[in-house]
Amino acid sequence: MNKFKKKFEQNIVEIYSCFDRVLFKGHLPISGAACMSTFMKKRGVLLKDFSRFVKEPAQVLKEHAKSLAKRNNRPYLYLNSKQIRKEELARQIAKDEDIKEGLVCVFSITEGCLSFRLKYGKGAPRLENSKRKCLCIYYYFIDPEVGLFHIRIQTWFPFTIQFCVNGHELLKKKMQKEGLSFTTQDNCFTWVEDIARLQSFADSFIRYPWVEWLSFYARKVNPLLNDLLSAMQYYWVCDQVEYSTNVIFNKSAEFEPLYEKFLEHAVLRFGAKDILKFLGKRLDGRFKGAQVSVGRLRAECSRVRHWYKNNWIKMYSKNGVVLRVETVINHPYDFLIYRCGIRKGKKVKGWFPMSKHVGNLYRYRQICRTANFRYLDALAVQDSPHPSQKELQNLVNPLKYGKKKIGGFNPAKETDLTLFAEIMRAEYLVRGFSNADIRRALFKETCGCERRYSARVTRLFKKLHLRQLIAKIPRSHRWRVTPKGMRILGAILYFFNHEYVNMTAA
Repeated sequence: MNKFKKKFEQNIVEIYSCFDRVLFKGHLPISGAACMSTFMKKRGVLLKDFSRFVKEPAQVLKEHAKSLAKRNNRPYLYLNSKQIRKEELARQIAKDEDIKEGLVCVFSITEGCLSFRLKYGKGAPRLENSKRKCLCIYYYFIDPEVGLFHIRIQTWFPFTIQFCVNGHELLKKKMQKEGLSFTTQDNCFTWVEDIARLQSFADSFIRYPWVEWLSFYARKVNPLLNDLLSAMQYYWVCDQVEYSTNVIFNKSAEFEPLYEKFLEHAVLRFGAKDILKFLGKRLDGRFKGAQVSVGRLRAECSRVRHWYKNNWIKMYSKNGVVLRVETVINHPYDFLIYRCGIRKGKKVKGWFPMSKHVGNLYRYRQICRTANFRYLDALAVQDSPHPSQKELQNLVNPLKYGKKKIGGFNPAKETDLTLFAEIMRAEYLVRGFSNADIRRALFKETCGCERRYSARVTRLFKKLHLRQLIAKIPRSHRWRVTPKGMRILGAILYFFNHEYVNMTAA
């Protein structure tokens, strides 16, 4: 990321990287159909009684949710639409009731889940894993260290449970505890008192005792772990990991035009080889899969996303001043991790496919952080359009010179374009140009009005000189075009004579 940081260091306030949304999922040993059949057999339940057997635990989970909400004086709501934004509703409830810690609310909704179905056919009936719809319960808590998070538990076997935590929420709690000042807006830091300490807090995410923390809250929401499932415990995995790099810019006016150039570059210039390179992959004969890049216009801003199989990198802006590049890993088996494994029948240490185990969070961070930094460095070829836009505005807008107001130029006006083209002629690059040279080019027939036209050209020179587009050649009556004038006037002439014509024809 050094290239990007060096290129735009004057526009950047701070840069930090942290985990964003992380989905932990807990699986019980009865998640497979064969294990579930063995579990029922040990309890003396026949397969034909499967439907009756699963109803009672589902009712226990439902009543527990209502009871927990009632004991804490919190709302229990059934949502009849998937369009309702549950997290936004939970945040609003926490804000209205001034909830700082503990249970915020409980929602229930009918959703799809992976459960079991009794399969009939040749021979005896058997259980098989199947996608079903059942009542799912969402608990929203505010933890003193982790912040706002939610738990989703399905009320049908095998009672798979999902936690959604946010690294930014954890950072807020940590910084409040340490007494550091900061400002946030919409899950994003826009100013931080000490960025080094913020980054150290973000890096400590992987050292948090997640397994113990997840198991503690799992027992709060699943009373069956103390009864029907007392001999079991959840196996925790990382179902989805988002890791973001956030670049905080000085001003929205400088960031927004630059972001538009980043979007254009990402959509038009980044190919499959580039995206795979960001993720540490190579496009060769061994690659099997697809790489897709999609730009999308959202209500908040435009966003670009690059898919690599079931993983992706996305770039978008937050609050008009923060550029966020985020790598999301759903399928970690496409990446390698250094661990013990079996190779040619022997137990060795080496690079093997990475699993979803919670202990691999450090490797998730390495892969995502490297991908984000490579992505940003690839954007460093772009230049900020803001200085050029400001120079063009200075050319058009009037200037104050003492008590006088000096008018601007009109880049589309024929006389102004003729003036620009004349002073940019190659023969004037060495010896410069005089009032008489430009006067003869602008006013073909003077008819004895040389003095009046000479004064008019002098005023034009004054307008150009005040904008630092031309400069006087010492000890002479001649002028030359400055490098700034070459850049601005040359761009205007090229656009009007070439780009504009091609664009209108297209």
